[in-house]
Amino acid sequence: MHAPTGEQHVLRRETPNGPAEAIITELAASIRTLRIGGVDLTQPYPESSLPPFAAGIVLVPWPNRVRDGHWELNGTTQKLDITEPDRNNASHGLLRNTGYRLLERSDDSVTLAATVFPQHGYKFRIDTTVRYELVDDGLRVTHTIFNATADAAPVAIGTHPFFRLGDVPTADLTLTVHGATRFPVDERLIPGEAIPVEGDLDLRGGVRVGSVELDDAYGELSPVDGVVAQLAAPDGRTVALWQDENFPYVQVFITDIFPIDGELSLAIAMEPMTAPANAFNSGESLRWVAPGETWTATWGIRYTA
Repeated sequence: MHAPTGEQHVLRRETPNGPAEAIITELAASIRTLRIGGVDLTQPYPESSLPPFAAGIVLVPWPNRVRDGHWELNGTTQKLDITEPDRNNASHGLLRNTGYRLLERSDDSVTLAATVFPQHGYKFRIDTTVRYELVDDGLRVTHTIFNATADAAPVAIGTHPFFRLGDVPTADLTLTVHGATRFPVDERLIPGEAIPVEGDLDLRGGVRVGSVELDDAYGELSPVDGVVAQLAAPDGRTVALWQDENFPYVQVFITDIFPIDGELSLAIAMEPMTAPANAFNSGESLRWVAPGETWTATWGIRYTA
């Protein structure tokens, strides 16, 4: 039987912390596995499974949600397909169910490509690539967007990795996010305007994952040693998220029903985003890629043993 996520691209590299391995899937270019020295840094899922909670997938041409699937283009309402019917939203972009084709491959890197074709609510053709490369301290991820239409195309990029630190219970990890604002959401997970962080949701000083409930984006990021968010184990090990200037937001999502080893368990996603949810309506940080222009954005995962 073939894996439901298609071809499995297995990457390997020797690092100062031991052998690194990543498995990237053909479907949605998902990170199915990332480990260094035998320590899982992302939540793995079985080859026989689809990505639970969209684990590790690429989100283009928007991350998160578009309210009601509607947005305005030159005074005309655009109607995207509703892919989250219980909340009546268009969710997680247009490549979630797309197989990526192989462009380049080496022992420790792979470059995959997928095209967004004109469709309901999005009249643009954009050609996309994503390159995964194992490096000494983790994983480097580079996205490109090429606008193949005659008009400027609205685009935002996101990804959906769930993190862990080996066998340390997720609840016992300390979460730090170097963001000065956050976007509170309504019952449909659509954000309002950014507000200053305060109280238990000011994560700059670090909080125990098991003590908070979150599905919010953070902005006004002030990276520390390049890191915008990290998880730390009691023994001092860390897994961290870094982002270039094209990714000024990070979504933090905590769920207690992520499937791990046949049980529903606590898991945390730290999601790089170039724009917050509903950016097609708010316009916030939405990138208009000119005809024939290529836009490049990079983020990565860093492990400290």
